[in-house]
Amino acid sequence: MSATPSLRFGVMFGYWGAQPHPNFVEIAQTAERLGFHSVWTAEAWGSDAFTPLTWIGAHTKTIKLGTSIVQISARTPTSTAMHALTLDHLTKGRVILGLGVSGPQVVEGWYGRPFDKPLARTREYVDIIRQVLRRDQPVKNDGPHYPLPYFGEGAWGMGKPLKPITHALRSDLPIYLGAEGPKNVALAAEICDGWIPLWYAPTREEVYADSLAHAKPDFDIVVPVTVHITDDVQKAYEAIRPALGFYVGGMGAKDRNFHKELMGRMGYPAEAQKIQDLFFEGKRGEAIAAVPNAFIDDIALVGPKERIRDRLAAWKASRASTLLVHASTPEALELTADVLMG
Repeated sequence: MSATPSLRFGVMFGYWGAQPHPNFVEIAQTAERLGFHSVWTAEAWGSDAFTPLTWIGAHTKTIKLGTSIVQISARTPTSTAMHALTLDHLTKGRVILGLGVSGPQVVEGWYGRPFDKPLARTREYVDIIRQVLRRDQPVKNDGPHYPLPYFGEGAWGMGKPLKPITHALRSDLPIYLGAEGPKNVALAAEICDGWIPLWYAPTREEVYADSLAHAKPDFDIVVPVTVHITDDVQKAYEAIRPALGFYVGGMGAKDRNFHKELMGRMGYPAEAQKIQDLFFEGKRGEAIAAVPNAFIDDIALVGPKERIRDRLAAWKASRASTLLVHASTPEALELTADVLMG
């Protein structure tokens, strides 16, 4: 995999906690002023991804607007296509549609949908969205997951293929896929315009090489990266460790945790197993403490400004093309921009 010509930067807002993120519009406006490429919103089982992005779009003019990610079980593919084409019109072509399957606990526990065959479901989902955007013929799908028209149980038998009333502003609106497993990443490279990994290590690109072997040259790899600027590197490690420990140890079932599996593929199988074992033994503090500093350095940028700038060189030499950073205030974003873009 060859390096990208230049590295772009975006802002990741994620999903809301108990309340909306304060200052998110002001942060987005600051990002636009500073020359950031994009801002991104997410959803889990609380706030949705599209509404905050629409609000941001109404208060900005040029910055790209991405979803990272829209969960495919939350909406039918035609509904997601309607959201995307509507927002793309309102923002004059700024939308990047990031999709993902989420996980079985959320899909079956929150959306009440089966999680089986996520690859096949994703393939159908993306194909239907592209049909809606192209609008060259009525939308049909013969697959088992999203049959269009629907003639199954409870159907009146009156459904017929339809074209969207509204013409998409862009028939090639970019679609990205959030993916962790090798087959999911390969699917992103095959049918999508970009990939949003959970974690990416610029010094361990062999982990992804086979999956990305057939990606087109302009395939966009959009990586959320924690940036923690401090003169105390150990303090930065301690600040980042809890979230990683929770993802690896407790975010998923014991016998199927995609995040734990990914950490293992990235060169830390024993450490990942230890974190999960401690977590399920109720030793959450020990599980968090077991997250290696080396793993944090692989996927994050921490320490003094000079250390971060030095370590940024590996990202610039990598296949990653867009780094997404978090900032809690406009001032914090300006500091981060000075280090990364100055």
